[in-house]
Amino acid sequence: MTEDWRNRITVNLEILAGKSIIKGTRISIEHILDLLANGWTTETILENYPQIKRKDITAALKYAIQILKEDKVYPLPRPSS
Repeated sequence: MTEDWRNRITVNLEILAGKSIIKGTRISIEHILDLLANGWTTETILENYPQIKRKDITAALKYAIQILKEDKVYPLPRPSS
């Protein structure tokens, strides 16, 4: 069974204003996802941020998936012309 993302990600109001981060770091999940979205490979991230592990990057992706699964969309009525 795969490791739960909750073992690697935390939220602490004292760190980065409460953004979700990799435990034991000040590296936000948002930052990891931004790097990946901008073409960084897992290997490049690990080289530039030696304090995190491959499992942390996987946990960041799983966390994002969980957030999106819980996302609710409420369509707004279109204004009448």
